[in-house]
Amino acid sequence: MNKAYKVLSIPYLVWLILLAFFPILIMTVLIFMESEGLTLDGAVISLFAFELFFDSSTMISILNSLFYSITATIFCIILGYLAAFVIYKSRIKNKFLVIIIFVLPMWSNLLLRIQAVGSLLETNNIITSLLGITGINANGTGFAIILGMVVTYLPFMILPIYTALEKIDKSYEEASLDLGLPEFKTFFKVTFPLSLKGIVSGSIMVFLPALSGFAIPQILGKGDKLLVGNIIEQSFRNMNYNFGSLLSIILLIFIMVSLILLNKTDKEGETLL
Repeated sequence: MNKAYKVLSIPYLVWLILLAFFPILIMTVLIFMESEGLTLDGAVISLFAFELFFDSSTMISILNSLFYSITATIFCIILGYLAAFVIYKSRIKNKFLVIIIFVLPMWSNLLLRIQAVGSLLETNNIITSLLGITGINANGTGFAIILGMVVTYLPFMILPIYTALEKIDKSYEEASLDLGLPEFKTFFKVTFPLSLKGIVSGSIMVFLPALSGFAIPQILGKGDKLLVGNIIEQSFRNMNYNFGSLLSIILLIFIMVSLILLNKTDKEGETLL
């Protein structure tokens, strides 16, 4: 049986090498090379990418990325936990259907969802037209970026938190109530600590794409707010492959560390089911 599994894993390993390991190897080499395009003609060994990394504009983009992604993650934790807890405590028979409704927007095109949020932030939109009022154009602001991140990645927070809540043994809460603790204290003493695994999983699943993405700040921020993802996209577009590769590898290392943390927190992958 083990030999059969090894044989079946060969195509996966081949694709993993071609689409993951090989590109990472190429980017690692490109970090220390300076050339015109993807060619070895006239290429020289250079540390110019590291000089650009410590440039003030790069540092600002990193700080912007951390600020917006952390802020969006905090809002997602608050809203995601509230939504998951309400569903968990509700008497709805088919709770899984409600979760599907929350997750359903993730199946649509990301750019369409971002454009929809952007249209609602324009001065004249469907809401202002129905209410007969004049709105405020919020596009190009930090608020628009954070709102776009929250709307886009909130389902990534709701699903693992709800899964963690559902897997809590009901006898723990019942025992706490029987011992005289009110529901409010039972929540903070029993329910919330046992659901932290879902919060950690959801936070990582929200924080990583919010940190590395470039579509949301580009569309909703109108390009005025530079994040790391935008710097990488511009670097590769302008054929500055060494600097783009350096930032990509740094983000990849950060992602790998986060995934290791997620594995340590949820070894069985319970909150992802």
